[in-house]
Amino acid sequence: MSGAGAPRMELEGAGRRVVVVAASWHRVVMDGLVAGARRALDEAHADTTLVRVPGSFELPVGALHAARSGADAVVALGVVIRGGTPHFDYVCQAATQGLTRVALDTGVPVGFGLLTCDDEAQALDRAGLPGSHEDKGYEAAQAAVATLLALRPLDAAPVVGA
Repeated sequence: MSGAGAPRMELEGAGRRVVVVAASWHRVVMDGLVAGARRALDEAHADTTLVRVPGSFELPVGALHAARSGADAVVALGVVIRGGTPHFDYVCQAATQGLTRVALDTGVPVGFGLLTCDDEAQALDRAGLPGSHEDKGYEAAQAAVATLLALRPLDAAPVVGA
């Protein structure tokens, strides 16, 4: 199970603005991911805004807009379920590369909560629903806040050799 060994973190994100950008496809799975992310952000006392985009392909542009709008961190949530065409590969690759680019280009942490599953059962098992073995929405939100908090001391550090 991929969730084995996942850290449990106590995070303090009071006063931090975190935008959750969530796809709309596969509503049951997405509602579970969003609920998990909100629970993690509530526990961290972060200010949270939810933005829904049509699908996982649109996550990068939503994340970019959130980052440019002053979010301290972004949580990107989506699900792509393999079908019988290469569409799965294109969407997964584009969303992954796009979210990576948003984080690197803006310096704003992006929690990666994009499920890429072979079937709906795998997605449901990772959605944080009753009976699920994993809660990837929760984990993605914690990763975004933990990264934000880890990087903050570097923002105020003097530049060596300047």
